[in-house]
Amino acid sequence: MKKTAVVILAVVALAATGCKKKEEAPKSIAPQGGMPAQQMPAGAAPGGDPHAGLKPQEIPAGVGHKGKVLETMNAGGYTYVQVDEKGEKLWLAVMETKVKVGDTVEFPDSPPMLNFQSKSLKRTFDKIIFAPGLRITN
Repeated sequence: MKKTAVVILAVVALAATGCKKKEEAPKSIAPQGGMPAQQMPAGAAPGGDPHAGLKPQEIPAGVGHKGKVLETMNAGGYTYVQVDEKGEKLWLAVMETKVKVGDTVEFPDSPPMLNFQSKSLKRTFDKIIFAPGLRITN
């Protein structure tokens, strides 16, 4: 009788363990700082840099915004650029790109993100546009 009870308890314990719902893996992971998600290149390691191997897109002339660079800084694989466009100061972020203060740049229109916190810069941008690239026009 004892042997039967032990076997039944063991079967119940195994059945209960096997029936537990497994946790699902996250369906998508947002890039650090809330950057818009982009498709990872083939062969990129999960949890690695989602932009590894990608290059900023070439931007054609007359794509949307145009302004003079007031400030620029690189952090976390991105270039943050403050641009004066017709008296309005705009921040934009692109994958790391060579640009300097005084350059005139063009970049496509994209919906801005509000109150974006950059962990790598340890600052919050009230409004910032994430662009696929920029074009230096001078």
